[in-house]
Amino acid sequence: MDGLEEFCTGVLQRHGCASVSVAVVERDEVVLAEAYGLADRETGRAATADTVYGLASITKPLTATAVCAAADEGVLDLDAPLPGEFGGAAPPSIRQTLQHRGGFGGHYDWRYGDDRDRDPAVPAIPTSWYAGHLYRAPGSGFEYANLGYRALGSLLGDLDRQIRVRVAEPLGLSSLRVGDTYPGPAPAAVRHAADGRAYPVCRSGHPAATAAWATASDVALFAQNCARLLTPSTAAAVYDAPPVGPAQGYGLGWSVSTGAGPLLYSHSGSMGGVANMVVRIPERERAVAVLTNSTGKAARDAILHHVLDRVAPGFDPAGLSAIPATGRAATLAEGGWTGRIVTREGDIPLRIDVLADRRIEVRLDGAGTATAPIEASADWDLRALVPLQLPTADARIDSPLLVLELALRKGRLTGAARAVTSGEGTGWLGNYLSHPCELIGN
Repeated sequence: MDGLEEFCTGVLQRHGCASVSVAVVERDEVVLAEAYGLADRETGRAATADTVYGLASITKPLTATAVCAAADEGVLDLDAPLPGEFGGAAPPSIRQTLQHRGGFGGHYDWRYGDDRDRDPAVPAIPTSWYAGHLYRAPGSGFEYANLGYRALGSLLGDLDRQIRVRVAEPLGLSSLRVGDTYPGPAPAAVRHAADGRAYPVCRSGHPAATAAWATASDVALFAQNCARLLTPSTAAAVYDAPPVGPAQGYGLGWSVSTGAGPLLYSHSGSMGGVANMVVRIPERERAVAVLTNSTGKAARDAILHHVLDRVAPGFDPAGLSAIPATGRAATLAEGGWTGRIVTREGDIPLRIDVLADRRIEVRLDGAGTATAPIEASADWDLRALVPLQLPTADARIDSPLLVLELALRKGRLTGAARAVTSGEGTGWLGNYLSHPCELIGN
């Protein structure tokens, strides 16, 4: 790792990233723990190896490990139905939910600032309403779902305590906690927007998917040793990963590489002011964690690949946990479709006209008309980003665009209409809210 400081400092400067913390574990020993840049740009506080970072979606393998440990203790059954009401649909199993195959839609919601600063005129996101709708039959396909992990966290109860008791304390991970803010005593990195602004306190409706904190060393030690907390059969099931792309699968909380190079178990974590990755290389008995406190993945990826080139020669970047998009040309015939988007405030009429040039015209009641190009994927026969805002109170908070993802089934277009934002802009990262959508050709 000669020259790591110079390399990381240069990457941080090129990409405007505030800081990075890098840790490498070999067998049971932390053999590298370094940090560069500023944990807090406003005060000039430097990042150190003891600085704690928000983990974002690296929370998911932590939650999954706690759930699997509870299953080994007989507290729950991985193949039992997930408790809850899902609009009359059959519930997914706990195992399917761990694999992101429970049928939940894509979702994230963020609430910024202290509760006492919250504008009472701005409604809270009704996360429980979104969690009550499935978009496909459980087990029939993969969709990365914070809402599924929200439900898994509810099974555990006090999430911070359960992860401390079942994961952190048995592995000696003293920095690991779960919460909207880090309780200390170690200093935490301030999250920064891409333009350098400090993010306020961030709360979400899915803490079991996104709300953990730890040092890079503890994250790498967790990746290296978490299977030791489980019975051999459960540990094997964790890495039994149905495919989700050409070079990776997803098991019980972990992405598993399936392509060229050494086997990799990994998970990424991204949100406003966070871009992280943890990777375990089992055949080399090594694990790597790269944590940053700025929005944007470029710095994280450059530093991660630089480190993996040395500790996992020949690794395949396609096998890491950023799930690849699988686009294809849309083949829907020209014609009109009418239907509805189901929202908490009631059904909203929608009309789509498929045009000749792989474009659609969308008329959304209460929002107007717009056109957009379309594509398709392995799961969807129509995908489009439409410059229309869903006219609901929660979409108006910070989700000004509409993503349509619809599949042609038995003469109907069914799927999701998602109220989204595009990046940070001059504000904070907004929300991603999925709604059931169905249209009939006419």
